[in-house]
Amino acid sequence: MIRAYTRDDNEELIALLQLNIPQYFAESEVNDYIEYLDQHADNYFVVEEDGNIIGAGGYNLGFDEGKTARISWDIVHPAFQGKGIGKALTLHRIEHINKNPAIDRIVVRTTQLVYKFYQKLGFELEKTEKDYWAKGFDLYQMSMFLDNHTSANHSQII
Repeated sequence: MIRAYTRDDNEELIALLQLNIPQYFAESEVNDYIEYLDQHADNYFVVEEDGNIIGAGGYNLGFDEGKTARISWDIVHPAFQGKGIGKALTLHRIEHINKNPAIDRIVVRTTQLVYKFYQKLGFELEKTEKDYWAKGFDLYQMSMFLDNHTSANHSQII
């Protein structure tokens, strides 16, 4: 079940992030995540199974004069990776973003460890930067362009 994030989820989400350190995140990113949850998680979602959070991810707006949304902080419990949780969560966010007619591009900033996941979903690599997030965690910036939104074709896109 995918639902909207609430502040009551914070403790469980931080524990989820820590389960993915050092495999997918650096220890130095924990404070960044806490700040994100505190200040930037307006469009953040969690995936629950049997009352436990097994995944999370969000998106942020306001980039490129309001025309770009950015996928943010994707995390899946290690025991559930490779089972479609991340894909379902990403498609859920794309669907939400696609409802906003002002957005024509989605960007994801990820690492060399998972960029192929986004590539399979249609994102294209734009640039890389070595050790961007932390030593050994390179930036892989990718994007996807959405169809132009008009009221006439909006229902066909969704």
